[in-house]
Amino acid sequence: MIAARAMQIPPFIVMDVMEKAAEIERRGIDVVHMEVGEPDFDTPSCIVEAGCRAMKEGRTHYTHSMGVLQLREAICEHYHERYGVEVSPERVIVTAGTSPGLFLVFSALLEPGDEVVLSDPHYACYPHFVRFLQGRPRFVEVEERDGFQYKVDRIREALSAATKAIVINSPSNPTGNLLDADRMAAIAGMGPMVISDEIYHGLVYAGEEHSILEFTDRAVVLNGFSKLYAMTGWRLGYLILPEELVRPIQKIHQNFFISANDFVQWAGVAALREAHEDVQRMRSIYNERRITMIQGLRRLGFGITVEPTGAFYVLANARHYCQESYALAFDILENAHVGVAPGIDFGRNAEGYLRFSYATSKERIEEGLDRIGRYLARRFGR
Repeated sequence: MIAARAMQIPPFIVMDVMEKAAEIERRGIDVVHMEVGEPDFDTPSCIVEAGCRAMKEGRTHYTHSMGVLQLREAICEHYHERYGVEVSPERVIVTAGTSPGLFLVFSALLEPGDEVVLSDPHYACYPHFVRFLQGRPRFVEVEERDGFQYKVDRIREALSAATKAIVINSPSNPTGNLLDADRMAAIAGMGPMVISDEIYHGLVYAGEEHSILEFTDRAVVLNGFSKLYAMTGWRLGYLILPEELVRPIQKIHQNFFISANDFVQWAGVAALREAHEDVQRMRSIYNERRITMIQGLRRLGFGITVEPTGAFYVLANARHYCQESYALAFDILENAHVGVAPGIDFGRNAEGYLRFSYATSKERIEEGLDRIGRYLARRFGR
């Protein structure tokens, strides 16, 4: 018999959209991809060269389960330079991406029935991790008119004796919005462990992102190299942990994952220390795409009350077109040949929205928006 948790875990709908798009492409039809959050840039050459050099030098073996010391030191240097916080390498565990990091953290924190506070909308997989590890998500609605910001009073109302952690994600997937410093500071003082997903740090075009470590040490940071450094296929992430969580999570990591890939970790060192100009270039291009996407979606009649200023997503209100975002997203894919992510993948409060990723070229964004415009005119007469 298959375990109930394996049968009951929901699909990651964005992946279903991407896989359906691949089927269409196999029929010889061009599809514009706005559904997936993957940079279209090649990994910067200084990173690739460092990875190749590491392989040639024989760095193809197991490493310390917490990661190569030089990479952990570089991570600590980065957090000190960027946020002015002191972190020791003994509090850093390097992982094969941030998703294993989430698994490790929730495995270490949750007993059956423990609750984790999540925003709604939220990254699609957060509640899947929590439920798979026998916890319970406790959702706090965030609203478009407030820039999808957590409201501190609503979080307080959601807390209970069962609350084990509060998850924050700024810049956010799917909204692209930032959590302001005052609210982050208030969340840091609420008592439960704060889990801060900082994977989109560095991809900010207005305002400033903050690390939770600026406000408290009683927090877990999840970060990695996939988004900022265009390294999705390298699978490299890391955790910054309170001291009491280091050894428990290290033991879980040893048993389930052993270590992140050796040569990939050396590429990570190069990313942190050598790729600054590449990051600046990519961020500038993302910002141009962001402006193009927002302007184009507004012309098509989608609602964007507060412009997103981080990551590479726009969560646009499509409720005047269709309340069922799943059906609308797949209809757009089938009839306009544009992949977009249905809002329902990111929580009930995102139903009726579509998420558009601008991690593709400006030319492809314009082509995709033009196709969607023709589709809307045919179907809705707009």
